[in-house]
Formats: sequence, C-alpha cells, structure tokens
Amino acid sequence: MAVQADQAPQTSTPAAAAPEAPRPQDMRVAIIGAGMGGLATALALAKKGFSDIHLYENATGLGFVGAGIQLAPNLVRILTRLGCWEAIEKEATEIRETSIRDGASDAELTHVHMPNIRKMYGYPHCTGHRASLAGAIYDACLKEPSIKFHFGCTFEEVTEWTPKVAFTITKRESNAPDAPTETLRETADVFLAADGVKSKTRTQMMATLGHEASVEDTGQAAYRIMIPREKMEHDPEMLALIDSNQVTRWIGAKRHWIAYPVHNKTIYNMSSTQPDENFAAAPSATYTTTGSKADMMGVFSDFCPLVQRLMDFVPEGEVCEWKLRMHKPLPTWVYETTALIGDACHPTLPHLNQGAAMAIEDAAVIAEVLSRAPDTDPATIQRCLKIYEFMRKKRTTTLVDLAAFSGRTLHLGDSKAKEERDRMFAASKQSGANVPDKWASPDVQKMIYSHDCMKLTADMFDGLYEIL
Repeated sequence: MAVQADQAPQTSTPAAAAPEAPRPQDMRVAIIGAGMGGLATALALAKKGFSDIHLYENATGLGFVGAGIQLAPNLVRILTRLGCWEAIEKEATEIRETSIRDGASDAELTHVHMPNIRKMYGYPHCTGHRASLAGAIYDACLKEPSIKFHFGCTFEEVTEWTPKVAFTITKRESNAPDAPTETLRETADVFLAADGVKSKTRTQMMATLGHEASVEDTGQAAYRIMIPREKMEHDPEMLALIDSNQVTRWIGAKRHWIAYPVHNKTIYNMSSTQPDENFAAAPSATYTTTGSKADMMGVFSDFCPLVQRLMDFVPEGEVCEWKLRMHKPLPTWVYETTALIGDACHPTLPHLNQGAAMAIEDAAVIAEVLSRAPDTDPATIQRCLKIYEFMRKKRTTTLVDLAAFSGRTLHLGDSKAKEERDRMFAASKQSGANVPDKWASPDVQKMIYSHDCMKLTADMFDGLYEIL
C-alpha cells in the first residue's frame, strides 16, 4: 500500500547488540610468590595482554640476593621474547668450554669445547648473577601497568576453589615482630602458585585430592661463595680462571664444586654440593643460613691446593649454606582453576643447572595456554591449565631425574663404577660425546637447549584442547 504524504514510513527497531563475551585477558589472575617463576609468570601474562594481574609476595620489598646462575639457551630464548635479555647480557659471560677435574689432584678428567652454542641453538649459553636475572624480570614487570605488586602479603589458605578461587592473605606493614597485620580476603579467576618448595598451595591442593605432599630432605647441602676479582688477580692460576669463558667442576666422593666468572668477570662464583652434615641448626621454616668457613674447609680438606686457596679467600660470615630439599612427584599440578609453578611442583637438584629455566618455561607456557582460552568459563580455564601440565610435566620429570642421576655419577667414591665413569670421561675427551657430567654432554644439551616450549605449546594447543 502506498504511504500517504502525511504518514511516516514504518521502520523496524534494530535489535540490541549482543554484549561482548568476556576476554580471557580480562580475568583477574593471582600469583603467589615473586621469585623467578612468579615474576616471569606475571610478565609473560602481561605480554599476552592480560590486564588484571596481582602478585602477592611475603617480603615487604624485593632486594635480590643470591649467587651465580647458568643461563642456558632455552632460558635465554624466553628472556629475549619477554624483553629482558639485553640488560642481563651486558654483564653475562658467554660460556665456550667446560673442564671437569678430579677434586683431590686437579687432574682434568675431560674438557668439553662449546664454541658453537649460539650458532646451533640461536641463543648463547651464559653465566650471570641471580640478582641480575631476577632484577631484569622485575624491572620489566614494573613497566607493565597491568601488574600490581602486593608486598608484605603472606598467603594463608584457599577457602574456595571454584567457581572463583577465594583465598586469605595476611598483610603486614614491616618485618618488625610487632608490626600490625590485617587479614585480607581476596578472589581470582585464575590462581597460580609459584610459592616454592615449601608451597602452602601444593600442600592444601594435595590434601584436598587425598595425596601427601610433604617436603623431604635429600641428604645433601650446598655452599655458595663469591670471590671478588681483586683477591684473585695476583695469582696467575686464579686469574686464568676468572678471565676465562669456562665452567670448571672439581668432583670427589659425595662432593663437588662448580665455578665460573660472573658480573663482567669481576666475581668468581663457586657452588658446592656435599652431604648434609654440617648445616647450622635451623628450624624447618628456613633452608638457608650462614655457614661456617671452618666446616666448609673441613668438608673439602682433601681437595687440591687451588680449591683450598679459593675457599680460604672467603671471609668468615660470608659463607652461605643451604639444604637441598625436594618432594615426591605429584599426581597433578592443577585443581579447578589453580595451578602450581616451578619449585612448587618440580623442585630439582642443581646438577643440570635448569631449576630457574624450568620455572620460567612454566611461566611462558601458562601465558600461552591462558591467552588461547576460547572463553572464561572455569571449566575452560581448567582445561587450558591441564594443557599446561601436559606440556610441562613429562619434560620437567625427565630433567629432575637426569639431574639426580648426574649427581650420583659425579659423586661416586672408589669403586668399579667410578673407574668406569672415569673411562667414560677420558673417552669423551677424545670424542666430545657421552659426557658423564650430563649438563656438559652435547646430546643432553641438544635435548634441553633446542626445546622451544612456547612454539610447541602454540602448535599443539588446538589439538590438545579437543582431547584433554
């Protein structure tokens, strides 16, 4: 019918636009612990566009301490992508060789040349200072407005696991014994526990699932000492060590030292492993203490004069000693929308130099899977976290077991097994392969250093999401 001139044509009212579905990047993420794993998790999520990241740390501020650390290519790859590596590399030492030596005689058992690591894997193998690594990640986090730090906040417990995680925090203003405290009740869509080998979250999660998760002594302890260049530079033998691009390991029965230059070759870092017999009396709440120089010298009294002179440089009161503790492998790292990270789920002995690297790989994979979540339903988030566990659990178990195996091999006393190990060392000196010290063995390096956890997760996510 024709429309009259004085009649307005009828029009249909457009339908209201459907509200946008919540984005995974808008979820509230809580991270417990501002160690390597926690900091890297926060940064990796921020780089993926997550906008509401809360990191709770027991300390009232971050003052980074610690000794040296090896920075392998699989770790450097992630640090580069997170924008942290450039600052760390400025003071790092690129490692090009390693010497494994008999602790008592200083005779070289094998020498592994590593000049092509950067070319082979795209990234170098370096040594650096733990404070520089943690500090660079923290500085990068401070540039991300989506990351909020909550210092002086001690995680107490999860009170609800789902649909949102509800948890309590005790907040204190300072470290003073009489500092006032306040109980905070917080919630999060995703709860990530990077709270270390003493993880309260792990203990509570495993108890909820009917499993045991207690920490166990390994029977081993470690010393960390750092020797300034000025104490070494008047001794040609020592000067050669600190000026080198070499990791040196001196091994003996149940004990060893590993040493390398850090901080632009101004510090010589030394870390040991030995039976846990002289650890200063300490409650189970702490695993680190100031060690006795006399005890340290006694433990290694049969090591060669060079090692004796190096140890003697350390002033009394500057010997750091810590217990090496672990826990049994866990049946799962994930419950509802909560996941464990780093030492909270796979603590390791230090013999492969992969502890921090594994935690930071965890962080990168967590960010990959959560950024790919198709929606924010708790069941979807749990499925994504299960993909994280699938991508990480087998690899970390392999490395933890290999580190323990390597330690047992290095610490052999007089025996047929030691004779066979030393024959293998001698053969590897000629062949450059099958080194009994596994971190220096090219086949193990290839397995560890070529692993690109971020790319693998991106490539496999869709297929795994359908079946997990």
